[in-house]
Amino acid sequence: MKDGGFSDLRICVCQKGTGMTVDLIKNQHDCRVSVFPALEQVEPDTKTRIQRNVRKPDIASILSEETSKISEAEIRVSTLSVHNIHEHGNLFTNYLKARRDVFIVQKGWSLPEVDGMEFDQYDTPLARWVILHEYGEVLAGIRLTPTTARCAQYTYMIRDAQLGLLKDIPRDILYMEAPVKDEIWEATRLFVSARVSASRRSRIQTLLMVGMAASARELGISHIIGIVPSVFHRWMKRIGMSAEAIGPLLEIEGDRTQAAMMDVRQPIARPA
Repeated sequence: MKDGGFSDLRICVCQKGTGMTVDLIKNQHDCRVSVFPALEQVEPDTKTRIQRNVRKPDIASILSEETSKISEAEIRVSTLSVHNIHEHGNLFTNYLKARRDVFIVQKGWSLPEVDGMEFDQYDTPLARWVILHEYGEVLAGIRLTPTTARCAQYTYMIRDAQLGLLKDIPRDILYMEAPVKDEIWEATRLFVSARVSASRRSRIQTLLMVGMAASARELGISHIIGIVPSVFHRWMKRIGMSAEAIGPLLEIEGDRTQAAMMDVRQPIARPA
């Protein structure tokens, strides 16, 4: 690299099956994009004529797709418990901060907070926290709590609402009595960070649900109950997870929601 110049950057992206190579070359004097079709050795005038007829690929789209694949390869799903939090550095702290950003700052919910972190009475050693993260940044998360949990007068969110312990959630949240079974857990605090771009949100949500289901099976869970968006049938079907409504349509904290029971016994394929 010369003084005051730029270091050379060379990126080659090969489109399999098309015989085309996108070659980006950048230095102090040259910044160009060239497309070279795979051609037989021909006379110069014929070669020129063929090249003019070749449709150039959308280089921006190709690079965007390749960058997306590279980026997704760095996404990690971690299930935290009190036993392994220390193995993940600041991940749990960053997760609670991301929850505050979503539920207190964005949604305006009145929830406990301290030092920029949101928490409540269900963040106990009984819980598990499934976190999607990339280079230390929290992209999405969800909390799992056993329906057999008990801490002072509290059990789990849906059951406590049914018992009249939570003023912001109606008591008629379920069609039946809230279950208390080892194989049924509750999912709460589902979120995708606002920092996730619109083009990635659907995929990040899918990866989170896949990770949640996988973690649930490792814990011996067969079903998960939770309060989900009223359009849950649509996005559950999209990710290949079965679920059924177990409560009426309700508006909670400005969101149109419904209690649902999700079957997590069958593995969900990670999206290609």
